[in-house]
Amino acid sequence: MMPFLPELSLLGAGLVIFFTCIGGKDGNTVKNIAITLGALILVSSLLAFNQRQELFFNTYRVDLFSQTFKVLIAAAMFAVLLLGKRLDGLQQKIHAEYYLCLFMSVLGLMMLVSSVELLAIFISLELSSFAVYIMVPMRDDSGRYRFQMEAGAKYLLFGVMATGFMLFGMSYFYGLTGSTRVDVLIAQLPGMFNHPTAVVATVLVLCGFFYKLAVFPFHFWVPDVYEGAANETTAFIATVPKLAAVALLLRFVSMVGDNGEALVNILILCSVFSMFYGNLAALVQKDFKRMLGFSGIAHAGFVLMGLLVFHVTGYAHALYYICGYVVMNLACFMVICSVGTNGGNVLIDDLTGLYKRAPLLALTLLIGLFALAGIPPFVGFMGKFFLLVDALRKDYLLLVILAAINTAIAIYYYLSVVRVAFCSAEDEQLPIVTPVHMKLLSVVLMAIILVMGIFPSQFVRYAENTIQSLM
Repeated sequence: MMPFLPELSLLGAGLVIFFTCIGGKDGNTVKNIAITLGALILVSSLLAFNQRQELFFNTYRVDLFSQTFKVLIAAAMFAVLLLGKRLDGLQQKIHAEYYLCLFMSVLGLMMLVSSVELLAIFISLELSSFAVYIMVPMRDDSGRYRFQMEAGAKYLLFGVMATGFMLFGMSYFYGLTGSTRVDVLIAQLPGMFNHPTAVVATVLVLCGFFYKLAVFPFHFWVPDVYEGAANETTAFIATVPKLAAVALLLRFVSMVGDNGEALVNILILCSVFSMFYGNLAALVQKDFKRMLGFSGIAHAGFVLMGLLVFHVTGYAHALYYICGYVVMNLACFMVICSVGTNGGNVLIDDLTGLYKRAPLLALTLLIGLFALAGIPPFVGFMGKFFLLVDALRKDYLLLVILAAINTAIAIYYYLSVVRVAFCSAEDEQLPIVTPVHMKLLSVVLMAIILVMGIFPSQFVRYAENTIQSLM
C-alpha cells in the first residue's frame, strides 16, 4: 500500500469531495476541505518518497524518478489550491465539482509519471486531460465572460487530435517491436532509427507530449484557453501538467538517444519555432494571462534544448529549468488571482500602481518576471545559462545564438510589465487586501526562486541522481 500512497490519497480525496457534492456543503466549507486534502496529499507523497517497486507485471514503476515528480506535482497542486482559495471566477454551486475534477486530473498526472507501458501512459494521460477539459468551461458566465466555452471546445478538439496522433504512433511502436512495454522499446528502438517507420512513430507519440507542454506546432490552444479559463484553472494548466509532460519527454528522449538524426532535427526545429513564435506573439499582448501563455510556448522551446543534449546533464538541467519555471509562473498567477476583480481577467494596464496598492504583490511580480526574463540571480537565469552551455558543448552554435536573441526579446516584454506595475496611477486606487495565506505563499515562492538561483548546484546534483535512476 505504501508505494501507492499518493495515488490512494488522491482517490480518497476525490471520494470525500464527491460526497461533499452530494451533501451540498457551502462554498467555504468545500474550499477548506479541499485545501486540507491537498496538504494531506503532499504529506503522503513525501511519506512514499523512498518507495521502490515495480507493479502490475512491470508496467507501473515506483522509483526515485517517479516519486520526485509526484512530490513536485503535489506541491504545485497545493500552491494552486492556496492561490485559488477564493475561486471568484467560478459559481459557488460548482466549487465541489471543480475540486473533484482537479484531484482526478492530478491523479492521472501521478499515474503518468509512474507508467512505463504505452497503454498505461495513454490511460493516465486521458484521465488527466478529460478532467481539465471539464474545468476550463466551468468559469462563471454571469458577467462579462462568455468565451470560456470556446476555450473549452478548442482545448478538447486539439487534445483529441494530439491523442489520435499519439495512439497512431503507439501502434507503430507495437508493430515494430511486438510490445508496448517501455523497457522493450529501450532495448530495440536505438538500432531501428534507420527505419523511417521508427522515426514516424516517435514523432507521432511525441505529439501527445508536445501538446501538454505547449510546444510548437501543438500550441494553438494556449492563448485562448489561458484567457478563457478562470484564473485558478489557468494557473493549474500553466504549471502542474507541464511537470508530467517533461517527465514523459525525459523517458522517451532518453530511450531514443541521439541515434536518429531526423528526430534531432525535428526537436531543433520545434525548439526554435516555439521560442520565436511565443516571444514575438507575447510582445503585442494586452491581457496578462495571454502574455504568460505565449511566453510559456517560448519556455517550452528552452526545455527542448536540454533534451537535445542526449546526456544526463542536459536532462537534469531541463528538469531544473521546468521546476524553476513552475515556481516563477505560480508567482505571477498569484498576483493575477489577487488583482483580478471578481475573478476577472487582468490586463497589463490593470497592474498600474501595484507597488502602492500591494507592495508585497508588486515585489512578487517583480521577482517572478525578472526570473522568467532570465535576469540574475534568479532561477530563470541559471536555468537558461545551463541549457545554453549544454547546447554549445554539443556544437549547436546557431541554436544558442537564436536562443540568446529570444532571451533579449523576452526581457523587453517582461520588463514592460514591471514598468507598468511600478508606475503611479493617475487616480488614487484602493489598496488590495492580501490574505495571510497568500502573503506566506508569496514569501515562499520568492524564497524558492532566489535559493534555486543562488545555489543551483545542489538542485542540479539531485536532478542528475533522479535522471540516473531513470536510465
